[in-house]
Amino acid sequence: MRRARAAPCGLLPKQKLALLPLLLLLFHRTSPHGSPRPLRCYGVGPLGDLNCSWESLGDLRAPSMLHLQSQKYHSNRTWTVAVPTGQSWVTIPREQFTTSDELLVWGAKAGRPLWSPVFVNLETQMKPEAPQLDPDVDFSEDDPLEATVQWSPPSWPPHKVLVCQFHYRRCQQMAWILLERELKSIPLTPVEIQDLELATGYEVSGRCRMEKEEDLWGEWSPVLSFQTLPSAPKDVWISGNLCGTQGGQKSLLLWKAPGHCVQASYRVWFQVKGQELIPRETPCCSSSIPTQAEWVAVSAINATSWEPLTNLSLVCLDSGSAPHGVVVSSIAGSTELLVTWQQGSGEPKEHVVDWAQDGEPLENLSWVRLPPGNLSAVLQGHFEGGVPYRITVTAVSPGGLYPAPSVWSFREELAPLVGPVLWRLQDAPPGTPTIAWGEVPRHQLRGLLTHYTLCAQSGTRPSVCMNVSGSAQKITLPNLPWGPCELWMTASTIAGQGPPGPSLRLHLPDNTLKLKILPVVVLLWGLFLTCCGISLATSGRCLHLRHKVLPRWVWEKVPDPANSNSSKPHVELPCLYRGCCLPGITFPLVPGSHSDST
Repeated sequence: MRRARAAPCGLLPKQKLALLPLLLLLFHRTSPHGSPRPLRCYGVGPLGDLNCSWESLGDLRAPSMLHLQSQKYHSNRTWTVAVPTGQSWVTIPREQFTTSDELLVWGAKAGRPLWSPVFVNLETQMKPEAPQLDPDVDFSEDDPLEATVQWSPPSWPPHKVLVCQFHYRRCQQMAWILLERELKSIPLTPVEIQDLELATGYEVSGRCRMEKEEDLWGEWSPVLSFQTLPSAPKDVWISGNLCGTQGGQKSLLLWKAPGHCVQASYRVWFQVKGQELIPRETPCCSSSIPTQAEWVAVSAINATSWEPLTNLSLVCLDSGSAPHGVVVSSIAGSTELLVTWQQGSGEPKEHVVDWAQDGEPLENLSWVRLPPGNLSAVLQGHFEGGVPYRITVTAVSPGGLYPAPSVWSFREELAPLVGPVLWRLQDAPPGTPTIAWGEVPRHQLRGLLTHYTLCAQSGTRPSVCMNVSGSAQKITLPNLPWGPCELWMTASTIAGQGPPGPSLRLHLPDNTLKLKILPVVVLLWGLFLTCCGISLATSGRCLHLRHKVLPRWVWEKVPDPANSNSSKPHVELPCLYRGCCLPGITFPLVPGSHSDST
């Protein structure tokens, strides 16, 4: 704050002092009835400067000089203070006054008074400085919770009493709550704030005034921030794969933070199968769950004696008692989601619906608790279109948990951003390609998959496409033409078809060529065997084979007449019996036999 220091101009001539009352009387007569008196002056502290301020009334009615006249000790002394242009306040150093003096103060412009003079008593018209608050706050040991704040008044003459008031508010709230009881500096009593909440941050501030100046309050003190005693979290839940519904993730115990203005540490007990309670100390607001844990309890360190622990059973019960028929739908004109389900066969004490965005860490889980009669929930939050959210409904009973299988949902389905990646498996049968593909990641699929579309193009032929079930992961293509071939695939949701994925290039052999070559190969093989046989019979290089393979009469140099029929006589045998001979058939005569001429 800029200060305009007073510059005393000395005593005025007695002639001008004599005209001053007449000037003031003239001002009262010429001023309109009910005109405002915006000027206000007060001292800051018992030995502080004099502050004078006024309402800003525009340049025409803004004072250029401030006149001050002593009324108690120096009745004939008047001095002025120059007012900077555009400024609506001045500060006059305390050294220019006499303690406990009384003053008349008025503003003037071009020598003409602007307002009626105001009377200032320097002994009573003072704004005390702000009180000081002790940062060590005490709390009651019983419910309801009460805080006690020690404070000290500003520097002040001991025989003068100050009246101070205090107000408080919860952290991050705008409205203040004024304590009805005003406290005096003599006797000094602490500030008591009642009906506070555990694990909550608060702010408190105070100001003071002279006992006889009811409207002249000093400035508010700097804010003292404090937090009440910590308490066990009221809302504890599990994130992860505790009951095997989310595919191999670890499990994490979560609880909601008490607030941005509160810091606390916690103690967690786990009951593990076959072991005693295992205590752990952890900051807010998660703790890993050990394997085979059956029960957990959480409390705050340095909590009140009457605050109970928060416990939860971690036993996974029969899935037949879990909720079923979970359906997630969007709400028209809203960014929220509606979840409905059917109750299982069990009798839970409550239902818990939790949700998380795909790919988020376990700590980023939101959940809401519902009484057992509620079979629907509106999930509050800004759910974005095309973003997958995992939603799980769990029935909670004193004996354990009944989680339903998690479902993936979208507030608004969009077309996929990418297509699947293809690769070739081993041909079955050989020459018939088998193609597999990978799933499109959920955040790129941006909806629930309806089907795939596989396209193929061979050479300059137009591409041919076919739809493939969304549950399939591979396909055999027996009817592809031979030669170079290019394959690609797209994924589709109800919002439309996405772009194609990376292409897979193949080169397929001509399978009909084998059928054309086979007869030629067989013919050539037969000719080869024939030539080999002739060669063995005529060539002298293979005598040892000739002896083993061909008959003896073939390879003997001097043939045995017994092996030939050319030298044997031929006789025509008569028909010994009628009808038993065929005409023209002759039989050779075997040596040693005879023939009957009759």
